[in-house]
Amino acid sequence: MQTRISQSIRQTIELEKNLPSLFDIGSLSDGSHYVGLRGVGEILVATDGRSMICYRSPHSNSESFNVYLLAQALSFSLVKNGFEPLHASAVVIAGKAAVFLGDCGLGKSTLAAAFLQAGHRLLTDDLLVMRLSHNELIAYPGSPRIKLFPDLAQKCLGDGLRGVPMNPQTKKLIISIDKNRVSGGALPVDTIYTLTPPTEVGGREIRIVRISEREAFVNLLASAFNYVILDSSRLRRQFAEAQVIAGKQLVKRLSYPRSLEYLPLVVETVISDICVQPSSMSICNA
Repeated sequence: MQTRISQSIRQTIELEKNLPSLFDIGSLSDGSHYVGLRGVGEILVATDGRSMICYRSPHSNSESFNVYLLAQALSFSLVKNGFEPLHASAVVIAGKAAVFLGDCGLGKSTLAAAFLQAGHRLLTDDLLVMRLSHNELIAYPGSPRIKLFPDLAQKCLGDGLRGVPMNPQTKKLIISIDKNRVSGGALPVDTIYTLTPPTEVGGREIRIVRISEREAFVNLLASAFNYVILDSSRLRRQFAEAQVIAGKQLVKRLSYPRSLEYLPLVVETVISDICVQPSSMSICNA
């Protein structure tokens, strides 16, 4: 519903003061949550997470509101309904999902764009939902869009694609991806790669290393999309799910130089890593 959130409601919102975010994020006494971004809009998520009151600024574009701001609000709805969204991107390799975990600026979207350039399909960018089904980890598709800087978008996706500004504070664009280049259905997860920060990459080598369950558990918790909801039931569920996923031995560390010239080699390395695993298909293609 498109409606302006009243001033009386705004005055009751307790904003998060110590959260490093462009967004204004807060809560109300009834358990509902507020997400706002100046110049883009604001969203009030109901206590049960099943409805929202939305207002888009007349000066913002619908893509920025629907893809960028709504994703933040959606994380509250998901958590309130028993899901644990991760800050991740995912692509399709050999009919399965390859997931890339990492904080903002570590190159998840850049890597996903390199796979798109190589002919693979996008599963999701930025927000990922996974669920266990019959002892298999399933990744669900997100919005058919990706967030990239203009020069990278042109290099990986071609000149014909147009994007809109993600928010007033960055030059990043939200770019719509053709339906033939995205996965419309959920897929089993083959491997989860946690991206090593550029400052910790030694030399010019591309490396993939399987990590311990303990390290995998810590990385999964650190990649939570929503850091605001901290009630005991949510934390117990979050820890339990991270423990189960870590125990499946799916998480590896991916380390590579952050240079565009290395991206094709990173793509080849990841594809080779997935295709040599016994659980993967013998023929590797998009």
